[in-house]
Amino acid sequence: MDPLVPSRELLLIHRQAPPPSSPLRGKDSLPSPSGEVGWGKIWEEGFILTVSIIIPVKPGGEVKALKGLTGLDYPPDKLEIIIAEGMQPSVQRNKAAREAHGDILYFLDDDSLTAPDFLLRTVSHYDNPTVAAVGGPSLTPDTDSLLQRSIGVALASSLGGGGMRNRYRRTGNVRATGDQELILCNLSFRRNLFLELGGLDKRLYPNEENELMDRLRGRGSMLIHDPDLAIYRSQRSSYRAFLRQFLNYGRGRAEQTIISRTIHPTTLLPALMVLYFLLMLFFSEPVYYLPLLCYAGLLAFAACHGALRAGEWKMLPLLMIIFPTIHLAYGAGLWRGLICWPFKKAKTGEPVVSLRWVKEFQRQHV
Repeated sequence: MDPLVPSRELLLIHRQAPPPSSPLRGKDSLPSPSGEVGWGKIWEEGFILTVSIIIPVKPGGEVKALKGLTGLDYPPDKLEIIIAEGMQPSVQRNKAAREAHGDILYFLDDDSLTAPDFLLRTVSHYDNPTVAAVGGPSLTPDTDSLLQRSIGVALASSLGGGGMRNRYRRTGNVRATGDQELILCNLSFRRNLFLELGGLDKRLYPNEENELMDRLRGRGSMLIHDPDLAIYRSQRSSYRAFLRQFLNYGRGRAEQTIISRTIHPTTLLPALMVLYFLLMLFFSEPVYYLPLLCYAGLLAFAACHGALRAGEWKMLPLLMIIFPTIHLAYGAGLWRGLICWPFKKAKTGEPVVSLRWVKEFQRQHV
């Protein structure tokens, strides 16, 4: 039996009522963003959207995400899984989207580990026709190293993640949101809208999904964050990789701001912080050190709070390094993106992208 194909019982999923123990039954069913019953409507009317899962990967790269897709609670005739190999993730995702056949495009990273019911949770939110995108948080596995878990704690905090911290923690209820709470390693779109808007801007990586979501919201579409629609994904395994990640995040945010002409003021604060430290080289009066002392106090408090909540005091010295690294690397990346954008050369030629169907849509036999 194909390990990606659920049991025969699941082939009948759209014809049967959920079992008594199912979270989909009765008053415990999940409301859709429109206020109507999402899960119940799917079960009772027998309507399940087709889904294309798209996973970009470097040529020859391991796709760990497939391990989490072997026991999905979803009818096999409604699902396809596409691996897009190449060196430009935005282009890879766009090409796979054009070749996909599902009503919904679900983008995962090659190491995104999902829950069995994540597709059922996702399609329930698309009951509301104004919903264009649905996603959830990316959580740090408990099996990660101390450094990786510390990075996860920092990103899920107010000081480290800021307005984007809900990308890295499970909190609250299902809600309409902006791009700040959604992340491309765990994000779905209506395929027709994705293609209508031209997909992801291939000039951007990262932040290509943020720019697309800005366009979707500009046309009145709704974005949904479901905290229980969580995947697990490891943080960067070395400090150097982590530093490079946030330099690129800052650069991507700057380039997104230029392209979309949409400014998110709080994301510019790290750039001002970098500017402050540079100006400190030219001033020696004690009064100019007051902001630095305030930041040091805030840093110490956030590091202690993060270590306490995680129950690992060994994280404390790491958090004292990780927090300023996030701010300064992101800020430096912002300046780099803003300054270098006018001189950035467009890539010529069409990148080579190879598509491989791990799981195709199949006809249902009952």
